[in-house]
Amino acid sequence: MLRFTILGSGSSGNCAYLETDDTRILVDAGFSAKQIELRLGALGRSLSDVQAIFLTHEHGDHTCGLPVVAKRFKIPIYCNRLTAECLHPQMPEFTSWRLFESGGTIELGDLKINSFSVPHDAYDPVGFMFYHALGNIGFLTDLGYATKLVIERVRAARALVLEANHDLRLLQEDVRRPWAVKQRILSRHGHLSNDAAAEVAAEVVTDAMEDLYLGHLSSDCNSPAHARATVGGRLEARGRSFVRLHDTAPDRACETLVWS
Repeated sequence: MLRFTILGSGSSGNCAYLETDDTRILVDAGFSAKQIELRLGALGRSLSDVQAIFLTHEHGDHTCGLPVVAKRFKIPIYCNRLTAECLHPQMPEFTSWRLFESGGTIELGDLKINSFSVPHDAYDPVGFMFYHALGNIGFLTDLGYATKLVIERVRAARALVLEANHDLRLLQEDVRRPWAVKQRILSRHGHLSNDAAAEVAAEVVTDAMEDLYLGHLSSDCNSPAHARATVGGRLEARGRSFVRLHDTAPDRACETLVWS
């Protein structure tokens, strides 16, 4: 059996839990240790059950819980060298780093994990594909655009977490963000808009994909309704409306996906 739960996703925090018969891991730890423990507790699990944490990159909305989690639970952290070097000053006594080369593949229990580089304004950001006998799960968040490599890597997913960060009109009309911040978000090393996510979805969704999670939504410049309408409309136009779309939010977990 495989169970997958997005514990929360948005500009203020990101964390997901993946459990198989042999392996229990987190992808990112962008909430406090207390919040992660509470959300795992709702699943009947605890941080003490987690065998590994895989990091996409070092930004705080993906790593803010790490210093406390690392100190209390000493869970091995899997990331590339540049990400580890960036985080090390926050937890200098932590030693259970498990470094991988971006673009490489490692095995953990009954999972095979492939990382791949994505364009984002971090030291060495990556996406992931988690391969399992029951199906593959892809993580594609925090990227300014999808390269050909990215598209090819996630096409084999049965379920995919895809960034849909902002609605272009809402971002342009936002009066709280300085123009420089808007330029960063819109750049090729920023974040995918709903329209960009819709184009990526149209390219990567195959007959084998069943579930598409719209992740990392901005609370100010997007909404689940905006993201769903844009991505769902594009998929319907391409004859791909069979894919189940899932909303995500930073303040709640999604319904657990179960394969058996």
